[in-house]
Amino acid sequence: MSTPPPRQPLLGAIAVVLKDGHVLLVQRGKTSDFGLWGFPGGHVELGETALEAAARELAEETGVIARPLDYLTNVDVLHYAPDGALRAHYLLAAVLCAYVSGTPQAADDVTDAAWIPFGDVRAGRLQMSDQVADLMDKALARKLSTNS
Repeated sequence: MSTPPPRQPLLGAIAVVLKDGHVLLVQRGKTSDFGLWGFPGGHVELGETALEAAARELAEETGVIARPLDYLTNVDVLHYAPDGALRAHYLLAAVLCAYVSGTPQAADDVTDAAWIPFGDVRAGRLQMSDQVADLMDKALARKLSTNS
């Protein structure tokens, strides 16, 4: 029996946190991105803003506390079955967050969480989900433009 196609995109939020030349990434323990490194995040719950969801998911997956600052962009994630049928469609709100406290500890549905140097992300030294380096650079550009 095959899974029925999605009726609509699912809304998620991801937290982009920068600190001292590093970006906070997690290694996925579930979903089709299993084993890949990406930003902490997950589903937006009913009545919750994407900004709130990004901060909540960050804390749940890593134990790190951060304050959501602003939306960076939206990311469409489309997953297809081998036969080409659309299996899932996620619309992710990428949220720039300011680090407040905590040391990354893998929890919830991630297998690892760590501060990764910007250069390692740009050089592709980890197996990463799509657009991680691009989103990190958008966050850096936003931080630079607001600090000047």
